[in-house]
Amino acid sequence: MPILPIVTYNDPVLKRKADPVSFDNKELQKLIQDMFDTMYNSGGVGLAAPQIGKSIRLFVMDADAMTEELDEEQDLGPMVFINPVILSKEGEKSRVEEGCLSIPELRDDVSRPDRVTIRYFDQTFQEQTRVFDGWVSRVIQHEYDHLEGVLFIDYLSAFRRTFHKAALKRIETGQIETSYPVVPKN
Repeated sequence: MPILPIVTYNDPVLKRKADPVSFDNKELQKLIQDMFDTMYNSGGVGLAAPQIGKSIRLFVMDADAMTEELDEEQDLGPMVFINPVILSKEGEKSRVEEGCLSIPELRDDVSRPDRVTIRYFDQTFQEQTRVFDGWVSRVIQHEYDHLEGVLFIDYLSAFRRTFHKAALKRIETGQIETSYPVVPKN
């Protein structure tokens, strides 16, 4: 399966609210597999369709490696979220460092609730409603934000965004090298 290039900071698709996925899309299963291949190749734990230039409500994740590292083992394996809707965010907020494949080499602390309830369709188009905690909840919230046109840096204070201004400019102009393919800048 092909490895797809990642769209990077300041591409308009990353700021747009994504459209619902049509279940009669004959290419959807191939796209899902390509997204997993791209995510694994890029060293990510999640990937949303807008990050590969597709403004549709779809994201994939496999957070098992991270949950093992943090002693939150959940063994969920690869998961697909089609047309997800976050029903609630609950619990204590935690500040944890986040990064994003679309904003390479930039990381910062983001505060998010520890628990999320989400309704979605899985890869077999079965509707699911589940509650996720801890790191998995954070990954889901991060990827869901991509479907809403929100990046993790949007949660940062004006001071922190100013602090990252030079790095964001390098990303925006294609001056940052990555170990994975990105959409070329004009």
